[in-house]
Amino acid sequence: MAAGTEASAIDYFWNGHPLRRFASAVSFRARKGMFATFMRELVPAPDCTIVDVGVTPERASREANFFEALYPYKHKLTATSIEDASYLESEYPGVRFVQTDGDRLPFGDKAFDVVVSFAVLEHVGDRERQRRFLAELMRVGRRLFLTTPNRWHPIEFHTIVPFIHWLPQKLHQAILRRIGLRVWAETSALNLVTKKDIAGLLPANSGARIESHKLFGIPSNLIVIID
Repeated sequence: MAAGTEASAIDYFWNGHPLRRFASAVSFRARKGMFATFMRELVPAPDCTIVDVGVTPERASREANFFEALYPYKHKLTATSIEDASYLESEYPGVRFVQTDGDRLPFGDKAFDVVVSFAVLEHVGDRERQRRFLAELMRVGRRLFLTTPNRWHPIEFHTIVPFIHWLPQKLHQAILRRIGLRVWAETSALNLVTKKDIAGLLPANSGARIESHKLFGIPSNLIVIID
């Protein structure tokens, strides 16, 4: 699942950026680290059913759909997105792909043992949409593992521009428009969160832990774990 029906027009993987190769290598390293955290914290058994919410049709980027590439029990893995990523079924035999409209996931309550979602929360819209997204993930799964970039990291990973994302959102968006990054200046495309923001979006009784993944010693991603 990604940001809105226009998501396929957004370059989530910096394909046109001059730092593309370096950024991709750094991103893949971070995602491998978060995958290791997932395996260590949730310890999924071979018969554990998992749904990955927010896969992408992107095929050129090593970090795209890294979970499908790395997860060993593919026959128990379902992938879903508003975009057509059905190629995953042939790329990773055993994986099942189900397309969604992005609002309500096409699965029953507690249909999966675990829900995972990587770098999607920041793309679903305003705080209310983020709240509903988290609630939907918790509805369809018994346990949850979610990651999203940490707003307080000095580099904003989508624009690869430092520091300006620390400004109030409207000012940040105005600057993005002025420097030619209009696509990221819409809340529907990019709405970064802090640990405090996530805590406010989750139900008080969720039992969630909010942890950090560090990149070069600095917390770069927030990790929500409900186990």
